[in-house]
Amino acid sequence: MNKQHMIALVTGANKGIGLETATQLAGLGHKVYLGARDIEKGNAAKSKINNSENIEVIELDVSKEDSIQKAFERIKLENGRLDILVNNAAINYDTWQDALSADLNNVRETLETNLFGAWKMIQTFLPLMQQNNYGRIVNVSSGSGAITNMTVGTPGYSISKASLNILTINFAHIASNYDILINSVCPGWVKTDMGGAGANRSVSEGAETIIWAALLQKGAASGKFFRDKKEIPF
Repeated sequence: MNKQHMIALVTGANKGIGLETATQLAGLGHKVYLGARDIEKGNAAKSKINNSENIEVIELDVSKEDSIQKAFERIKLENGRLDILVNNAAINYDTWQDALSADLNNVRETLETNLFGAWKMIQTFLPLMQQNNYGRIVNVSSGSGAITNMTVGTPGYSISKASLNILTINFAHIASNYDILINSVCPGWVKTDMGGAGANRSVSEGAETIIWAALLQKGAASGKFFRDKKEIPF
């Protein structure tokens, strides 16, 4: 496999960290599928990228299994493989509630995208990676999902990301007999729609460790949680 020209898929990639991750991977010469729930928003995002010839927009709603399956079928037909999967899609940084007051319908919606969406993505694409004996999966998590740092706020979001971290460990063990590495990454507090204008990192800085984890060499860490390319506690 030519590691200089890999096939990548980034979910939730029409804005923010996802768009920056897709842009940087494409800039390195890799073919990138820019996943977007709304295909028009995906195309609009691509139109703003300089030298976007390595980017393909793909309609993808990770909360819907049929959407995931259609994306899988297209990528498999066009390439026969997927080398990099970045599970970036996430919703509902629920600062307005705590566990006692939480609207559980809102929490279920959060889990559907942040946890079960990533879970189904891995279930769908990991067998293809196993078939080709290569893969890098990056689950974009958050320090809010680190149990050691957890407090009263953002119950739905924090629980979804803590669960995503556990999922990372589980799948890393499943893939351990292959050249497949699966890690969680906290991008830090990034200036996005979710992070807000007061955040202390640019999207470029937020994407840095995601790109690093997506391109780890054979035998590198798997089943770990990183920020700034350093392992941090779950």
